[in-house]
Amino acid sequence: MSLDKMRNIGIMAHIDAGKTTTTERILYYTGKIHKIGEIDDGQATMDWMQQEQERGITICSAATTTYWKDYQINIIDTPGHVDFTAEVERSLRVLDGAVAVICAVDGVQPQTETVWKQADEFSVPRICFMNKMDRIGADFFGSMNDVHEKFGVDCLALQIPIGEGPDFEGVIDLINMKEIRWHEEDEGETFDITDVDSSRLAKAQEWREKLIDMVAGTDDELAEIYLEGGDITTAQLKSAIRKGTISRAFVPFVMGSARHNQGVQPLIDAVIDYLPCPTDVPAAKGIKVKKDVEEPVDVPCDVSKMPLGLVFKIQYDREMGPLCYVRMYSGKINSGMQIYNINKKKRERVNRILRMHANKSEPCDSISAGDIAVFIGLKLAQTGDTVGSEAFTVLLEQPAFPQPVISVALEPESMSEKDKMNETLSILSREDPTFTSHEDAETGQLIISGMGELHLDVLVTRMRDDFGVKCNVGAPQVTYRESVSSSATESYEFSRVLAGKENTAGLTITVESRETGAGNLYECSVRDNSIPEEIYDAIKSGFESALSSGIKYGYPCTDVAVKVTKIEYSELTSTTFAFEACASELFDKACNAASPIVLEPVMNVDISCPKEFVGPASSQLSQRGGNIMGQDSKVSGEIIHAQAPMAKMFGFSTNLRSATQGRASFSMEFSHFQEKAGGLNNY
Repeated sequence: MSLDKMRNIGIMAHIDAGKTTTTERILYYTGKIHKIGEIDDGQATMDWMQQEQERGITICSAATTTYWKDYQINIIDTPGHVDFTAEVERSLRVLDGAVAVICAVDGVQPQTETVWKQADEFSVPRICFMNKMDRIGADFFGSMNDVHEKFGVDCLALQIPIGEGPDFEGVIDLINMKEIRWHEEDEGETFDITDVDSSRLAKAQEWREKLIDMVAGTDDELAEIYLEGGDITTAQLKSAIRKGTISRAFVPFVMGSARHNQGVQPLIDAVIDYLPCPTDVPAAKGIKVKKDVEEPVDVPCDVSKMPLGLVFKIQYDREMGPLCYVRMYSGKINSGMQIYNINKKKRERVNRILRMHANKSEPCDSISAGDIAVFIGLKLAQTGDTVGSEAFTVLLEQPAFPQPVISVALEPESMSEKDKMNETLSILSREDPTFTSHEDAETGQLIISGMGELHLDVLVTRMRDDFGVKCNVGAPQVTYRESVSSSATESYEFSRVLAGKENTAGLTITVESRETGAGNLYECSVRDNSIPEEIYDAIKSGFESALSSGIKYGYPCTDVAVKVTKIEYSELTSTTFAFEACASELFDKACNAASPIVLEPVMNVDISCPKEFVGPASSQLSQRGGNIMGQDSKVSGEIIHAQAPMAKMFGFSTNLRSATQGRASFSMEFSHFQEKAGGLNNY
């Protein structure tokens, strides 16, 4: 398959906007599945969230390949729930284009904003599918305007509706100036294409003019024909729309009702016509590692170059072990070939390569640049690892994952379960980079951390149901951070006799606070050739472990800068052990002098409720220390935007339901860490 006939796309949306239903229809019409599964019956082939909550492991969910008019489309899942942000992050990292599914009734919903911003971050070109056009309250133009206002993008309508809500009959295709209506009796598989009715012609011509006007504004060749009053051919128009979509000058819109099988074929055509192939997007950015010197390099999508791929997702299968989903950026990897994990600096063998087709898989001999497949046999690979050859050691940019903000204690029902539980935890943390586990030094409890209550609930359910681990779970705990609020310069001399040998070290450091979200920084401004490199490594290691073990309460530090300004080294008595211990002691001393503080996670909270319940819903939030940031009005009700401390949000859903007669719902995602008033004694 040539690269220009390939599309790597993702389907992204808010929960319940119809993402899974749309994917299901795409698979049906491209002939990959022969029966449409409904989400409501739990029969959907690619129902990611339901599977993750109820069943856990599904091989088919991460990537599926289908074909349409001689084109290969690799579809990658992006879950809708905020707790699974990491899934969206890593999917967008390897996509060339995306389809944003938007509800015609509700327009832009809170989670749509999150995924849209993530797609902007990775510069992913996208088209929009306006779903649920047959629902009461559907408003194509209003929802399109909502996208324009919220995201500041130019919206290009490729179609306009024939009727809206229960009167929705079909669409007018503005490119070909034809009306399209789908047949109910064969599940929308066939449709009628007719000339535009005279009663709708004026409006169709008005919107076609707008379309040409916007496209001509981004394409000089088209603008010239347009200004001279010449005829613009369909091929010229499509070519210009494709260029504008890929350069993200505008976002094309198509519409339909996935649930009722309307509008799916034009959507697949739009994916082929307007979204980029692997060679249309800029070359991937990589870092060439050569004798500890790192230099940025571009990795063009070229089959003839050295092999290079990114492991963007790992799923565990009982029979086959870890399934590593790999996006190839350069070269070619064959089944049975030995490859080099550049992050781990280890060789591994690719036993088999599989291509995933919805709920089936098919073995293939090789995978080339631009394609996506599953590798079986990689035992060391983790999400974000780069695989290739030792002759071309380039690290591809790793996806950045948010920090876990909620923790629960986990204990096995019996000691015999402990090993099984630890093994399962290591499998799950390989699969999901936002899921971590550690043993509390003070209590000896095993603590697992994740992105939210639902996230941890899904993972614990998987441990019990899929891996058969018998364990008990404690109440949720907030994951705090520690930092400093001022700066301090301190010195410390370490001297200890161990096994009759003196160990000495001396350091002077400055610790200071950094701006919120900047992360930790370690700098050593002292460079002396008489000091061995392993001493510098020991100092760095000492400070890094001190940053992770906290100042007063044992929580990891964040937004702290540590700068080493003086090293006292003796050839006779200084050891790596002494410097590591000195760094640890000095860090505590300096941080305690720099006004240490506790930081708590603050969440973005979006509440959706009918107008009459805005008061009670806002009151519930205010009682928990929340700040109302703003409010939006939608057809389906009001959306309240707020921020609240995570520690006070446990059990909020129950209180919100009882205060609003069960009519309100809310979503929550991590925003930032802020200083906790009154320290840890306040709750």
